[in-house]
Amino acid sequence: MHVIFKSLFLLVFVPIYSQNSISGTISNSNTNESLAYVNVYLPKLEKGTVSDENGFFKIDNLPSGNHEILFSFIGFESKSRIIKIPMSENLNIQLATSAIEMKDIIISTPFHKLQRDNVMKVEQENIKTLKANGAMTLADGIGNIAGVESITTGIGIGKPVIRGLSSNRVLVYVQGVRLENQQFGDEHGLGINDTGVESVEVIKGPASLLYGSDALGGVLYINPEKFANNNASSGDVGTIYFSNTQGFLTTAGVKSSTETFKFLFRGSVASHSDYKTEDYRVTNTRFKEQDFKAGIGYQKAHFKNEFRYNVNTSKLGIPEEIGSQSTEKTPLLPYQEITNHVFSNKSTVFFTDSKLDINLGFIYNDRKEFEEEHHHDDEAHEEEEHEHENDDILEAALHMKLNTINYDVKYHLPNSEKIETIIGVQGMNQTNKNYGEEQLIPDATTNDIGVLATSHIHFEKADVQLGVRFDNRTIAVVSGINKNFNSLNGAAGVKTNITKNMVARLNLATGFRSPNLAELTSYGSHEGTNRFEIGNKNLKSEQNFQMDLSIEYNDKHWEVFANGFYNTINNYIYLSPDSSVIDETPVYNYLQNDANLYGGEFGIHLHPHPIHWLHVESSFETVIGKQNNGDYLPLIPANSINNVIRVEFDKNRLQESYAFIKIKSTFNQNKVSLNETNTEGYNLLSAGIGGTVQFLKNNLTINISGNNLTNKTYINHLSRLKPDGIFNMGRNIGLGLRYHF
Repeated sequence: MHVIFKSLFLLVFVPIYSQNSISGTISNSNTNESLAYVNVYLPKLEKGTVSDENGFFKIDNLPSGNHEILFSFIGFESKSRIIKIPMSENLNIQLATSAIEMKDIIISTPFHKLQRDNVMKVEQENIKTLKANGAMTLADGIGNIAGVESITTGIGIGKPVIRGLSSNRVLVYVQGVRLENQQFGDEHGLGINDTGVESVEVIKGPASLLYGSDALGGVLYINPEKFANNNASSGDVGTIYFSNTQGFLTTAGVKSSTETFKFLFRGSVASHSDYKTEDYRVTNTRFKEQDFKAGIGYQKAHFKNEFRYNVNTSKLGIPEEIGSQSTEKTPLLPYQEITNHVFSNKSTVFFTDSKLDINLGFIYNDRKEFEEEHHHDDEAHEEEEHEHENDDILEAALHMKLNTINYDVKYHLPNSEKIETIIGVQGMNQTNKNYGEEQLIPDATTNDIGVLATSHIHFEKADVQLGVRFDNRTIAVVSGINKNFNSLNGAAGVKTNITKNMVARLNLATGFRSPNLAELTSYGSHEGTNRFEIGNKNLKSEQNFQMDLSIEYNDKHWEVFANGFYNTINNYIYLSPDSSVIDETPVYNYLQNDANLYGGEFGIHLHPHPIHWLHVESSFETVIGKQNNGDYLPLIPANSINNVIRVEFDKNRLQESYAFIKIKSTFNQNKVSLNETNTEGYNLLSAGIGGTVQFLKNNLTINISGNNLTNKTYINHLSRLKPDGIFNMGRNIGLGLRYHF
């Protein structure tokens, strides 16, 4: 904490420096014609603009020093340059045409760069693209990212799985701070709405060097909506209708920026009835959600600050069996009521050739679960289902409040053309308190602190990234249990160009995860999971070592990638039944054993000449997880292959228009744990079309998408409803409209 106060002191007494400007022109390298509306962005400053009709751009109020500047435009190859500010002359930038999609800046890694410059392999998807492909929720959308799946309870509850690891083994970051929302439970989802989200990044593999405990399996990094460019304002209102659930998502937002101040506001509401299969509706998969996001930014030449706030409230049904068939949208018993507040403040002080980042966060998670009482006849049961709509007469059986304070302070040392180095300290203080009549985990306080150092070294033929980190976690339980965990971790990676168009990346990293409060202290039944879970206070930390090898080939007309990994985990924690019963519920205990996971993702992307508007994509992903005793790990995704044909146009009347058809083939999953059953494979057909037209002098974006168009009845291996033989969702048509002003 001393480092934080010292850093805040620096913010107050930061010296006054002269302010600088940069300007230049951007043109087509083939025709020398000026390019308008090119994105110009300085990632370290998080400041940018767009070129005007003459290709001219200018950015004011910039600090002195070496800075990376990026130029990107649809249909052209992105370009990056290192510039030294102040500059005495204008920049003259030429961009080459390219059929390869424009890539955004990678935020989740410490050295913000285009993916092609990164030593670590990071997957990134734009939320706009995921929604256009028919994703109903954020958890649904991330399943389109290679190597990522979701454990689902219907459509309202989903949690990420990265290469076979999930729950507390995958860390989620939102608004630049780690999200904590009691994610240990099977039926505990992300609690994040995808409105007001720009993009999603996925670090696959141990990221403990960057993020500490719980990043053993990877990181899901959710980037919030960007502020408007300087001296610009915009707004939008939109809605999406989903035929299967007769549901909708409506959102509205506005944002504006001057040279110094920025703000944005966005609100959304969503409501869905029970989803439908070919034969029935799945009772109590209905849910309602409200979301509000706000952001305020301030920036001068040598200091910038960004404060964001998000509140998300949701009422989620917990399905158990097929019962009443209706299109009502108010959940039945049992259901969850969750309110999640996220406050974040991100500050940066710029010195000559160095900078100091200070990220502070506070997350308040209020979780209530209302359970169904025993009933003597169906009539009484039916009456209570309607009565519970008035929540004032109900008492939450389970009520937990989780308060989490995060801090992350990093100093970027003065860099040169050869080496960039960061040192930092991160930590967390977390308290859990119970207010309901039932208790799954006791009142407790958790404290984390970690120190790290990492460098990115540029050699003539390779880039190398090295890092080391030490962490300490203490858990103090009211009942008297006190645990202390320490871990030293490191990472090393290299990226090199094998040929002009072929890039290879090799990364070696260790990671760790301390046992969470549930694994150490649980004693109770989990609603909907049909398990009485008993914790184990003697559990040790999980420790892993992973090797990643990635090879990519990019040409003007085709791209190929192959990613392979091998992950060995010591002291892997898992649940196992012991044949006993408590309260008519089978008992499960937390045990440990060493485990190994291995697999990868492979794909090809064709955009043949001269028809660059045609894209043919195919990708395959596989993962196998086994304990050292030969037993398979639970909840491992089945192998799958995605085949997509996509066309993209940009005409005067219909801008950014597209159409696609997709077939996802999921294979049989026969490599299952002792507590699982085999799952049959299936094929799902999807298609969509969309574009932007001029309406009342502004842009109107229209999207139509259809998922599971053949209305296939199937069960995903990661569905929590699988043990009851309940199918996943049937045919769904989505219609989206968004008006920009």
